[in-house]
Amino acid sequence: MATGQPGIFAQGTRAHYHLEFDVSPDASDADVAAAVARLHEPAVTAGGFNLIVGFGAGLWRRLAPDGVPAELRPFDAVGGRDGTRAPATQHDIWVWIHGTGPDLALDAARAVTAAMAPVATLAIELPGFVYRDSRDMTGFIDGTENPPVQEAPGVALVRDGEPGAGGAYVITQRWIHDLEAFQSVPVSEQEGTIGRTKPDSIELDDAVKPPTAHIARVVIEEDGAELEISRRSVPYGTVREHGLYFLGFSAELSRFDKMLARMFGTADGIRDHLTDFTRPVSGSYYFAPSLDALAILTAGFGEED
Repeated sequence: MATGQPGIFAQGTRAHYHLEFDVSPDASDADVAAAVARLHEPAVTAGGFNLIVGFGAGLWRRLAPDGVPAELRPFDAVGGRDGTRAPATQHDIWVWIHGTGPDLALDAARAVTAAMAPVATLAIELPGFVYRDSRDMTGFIDGTENPPVQEAPGVALVRDGEPGAGGAYVITQRWIHDLEAFQSVPVSEQEGTIGRTKPDSIELDDAVKPPTAHIARVVIEEDGAELEISRRSVPYGTVREHGLYFLGFSAELSRFDKMLARMFGTADGIRDHLTDFTRPVSGSYYFAPSLDALAILTAGFGEED
């Protein structure tokens, strides 16, 4: 039985750092594998942290052609009928660091970037944080629909016996919020936009929940079962720009496609009202392979390489 990367499910960390890299055209597969091997050397600062690595479809096919899950592909832009869209900004390698403090996360991010420098350039870097009691900056609790921790591997990891078993499909998107616009409307409209009460995240009754509510669009059932994903999103921001780094894991990439199609109305013409207050500016799909697959990839490489 293949083992998923444990940091995907680790809880309780409040400081996060996301890095996305483009691999140099002249970097050999062996050079990339050697760089990835160095990511597993966390002795860059005092304390501990979680480090998770994922690969874009093209790169993972090069590195592990026998371990490519069936649905893996690059992110495709999603265009709504009214001109709203989720852009594609696919990169080659994604690294997620999360630990107890921003100093620790930054030290680790610098070390990861230095390890990757011989083979890749940094395309996106974004520090994030847990906001209050795990709320989005809109003030609503985030991740309420997540499966319980003990059930998350069954939702996030490719099943045993399938190519890529123990790995997870990953979606990353940076969303920019217009908090001034969102906070200018009454709380009752905010709750109708999300589909939950603001203080305690109780789902609105179907009789009053609008069809454009966020959870009405992204909570999808097929054959009587919910298409679950494991969300690990965190807010980011400054005074001038703030939003959400959306991060999700799934055993099936198609679940992300279906949720985005419903959010932007390409499925049925009904668009998620939340997209009137926030917009994505990046989008990538990655594959976070199992520990077993990573061990095979990096065998023979280490700090001295």
